[in-house]
Formats: sequence, C-alpha cells, structure tokens
Amino acid sequence: MTKEKMTIGEVSKPRFEFRTFGRDFDEAAYLLSRLSVPVPAKVWERNSKETYIVSKTNDVNNTKIRDGKMDIKTFVQEVDGLEQWNPLMKGEFPIKASVLQKDVFPAFKVEGLPTLNKDEYTLEEFLEMIKNHPDLQAVTVEKERFGYMVNDTICEYANVWINGAMVVTVNSESTELEDIQKTVKDLGIEGAENINYLQAIKRIIGMVDKKLAN
Repeated sequence: MTKEKMTIGEVSKPRFEFRTFGRDFDEAAYLLSRLSVPVPAKVWERNSKETYIVSKTNDVNNTKIRDGKMDIKTFVQEVDGLEQWNPLMKGEFPIKASVLQKDVFPAFKVEGLPTLNKDEYTLEEFLEMIKNHPDLQAVTVEKERFGYMVNDTICEYANVWINGAMVVTVNSESTELEDIQKTVKDLGIEGAENINYLQAIKRIIGMVDKKLAN
C-alpha cells in the first residue's frame, strides 16, 4: 500500500495521534525545533480561543466551538496505543433545533435533555442550556500553537490555557503508525501518557481525579 504523504495545514484521510499534556516539555520543544523540516509560515504560530463542551458521561465525542462554528469529532479506534478520530458533524450558529436534537445533544450521551421550543438557537442560548445541565460544562480553551514536521508526521508544541490554567501539550499525528512511534521516541516522550483534549480538560477542571503527565 502506498504511504500517504503528510502535508501540514491540509486535510488528509483520518490520522492517528499521540498527544500528551503536562507542565514541562521543554526538551521535546527543543527537539521539535531541531528535527523539523521547514514548514509553511502559516503554521509557525497559531492562536485561537475555543469552547469545549465536556460531559461527565462521554469520552468518545469531542465537541468544540470556534468563531461561531461547532465541530464534533468521534473516536473511531485505538491501535498500538494511538487514537484515531473522524469528523461527526459541523454546524454554525445560529443553529437549528433539529440539529441540536438529532446530532449535538445525543453526542454528549447525557439524560435530561432540554426542551427545544424554537426553530433555531444562538450560541449564547446554547451555552445557557449547557450551563443549566448538571452533567455538562462549557470550558474556555486558549491555544498558542507552534507547528512542525518530523519523520513525515504533523507535530505541534502548544501552550494551552484551560479556564485560565496553563498546561503544555506535544503531539504527533499521521496516517502511518510507525512514523508516529518513531517521532515519539525521537522526542523523548515515549513514557508520557497519550491522552486527548477531552481527557486533559476533565482533569484540569476536576471532573476526573487524575494528574497529567508531569
């Protein structure tokens, strides 16, 4: 089978990913800067402010909102400790009640869903429904991301503020498992726990009682 060439900043077929979170990955950041091939200027540094919707009963659907647009990804499989996620739905606010009822709220896997009496809802109205549900929480996530390409895998080092609490994250993603595994080893993070944003956010806000990598 022909190996897919990764292109940073562009869409490919579903990738596998290793990602870890903690307080200090300075050595990995240094190695990323030394091992990376040149990457497009548009991914040198990217900043964003997003809202993640986390659910006490869901770890398989990742919902985030950025610039008034909602993006839900769903967990597909884990192979050799690496996770694969696929797009589940994309929407934009104001959003139709039918989409909330059919696609969005079922993804949270909670009971006691709100009654929808309007044809569509603004972002503010949606977030109010989230606030009023005991098993859901909207979390502000600010990201300062630095892009790299190592061993033909798309990588980043990022400073992340989760409701104002700062952590750092390092990741490597590709359609090729062996390329990710080599990159993780080259960066010296093979002993770190592989977790995704949902899991990290839950630990930071106290929804899950567990530490990050360091």
